[in-house]
Amino acid sequence: MALMNILKFPDKRLYKVAKPVGTVDERIRTLVRDMAETMYDAPGVGLAATQVDVHERIVVIDVSEGRDNLLALINPEIVWASDERKLHEEGCLSVPGIYDNVERAERVRVRALDENGVSREIEAEGLLAVCIQHELDHLVGKVFVEYLSPLKQSRVKTKMKKLALEA
Repeated sequence: MALMNILKFPDKRLYKVAKPVGTVDERIRTLVRDMAETMYDAPGVGLAATQVDVHERIVVIDVSEGRDNLLALINPEIVWASDERKLHEEGCLSVPGIYDNVERAERVRVRALDENGVSREIEAEGLLAVCIQHELDHLVGKVFVEYLSPLKQSRVKTKMKKLALEA
């Protein structure tokens, strides 16, 4: 397994739309393992392939306390979202140190392939639902700060550019 470089906002590659995975093969399983290792090392609870400059529809998520319940979603799509919406504080591995409230559906149902290519549907609520929506946004080239006011977006961009210069 290998740690991958996580792109930092406002890197233009974060805005690329991911393409569907054609076949779940050993290359995809290796990518899932590398993404999981990267996510755990960061540390985070979710990571989209877009964030590691791989523009395929793959996300890994683990919101468990023990960090031992990895969920790999390949070609995920939300097939249902509740009308109830709720504000949740979000952060992002591509926008380190920045946290803000984003309104999202309280519950979702997602259909995806797992790392073995088996189709499954998952119902999620709370943190898992937020994480799924957040990571699927990455696959269509959207970063959570885009939900914030223009003023906050500008401040985040300035802060991230400053951090990049200091690195």
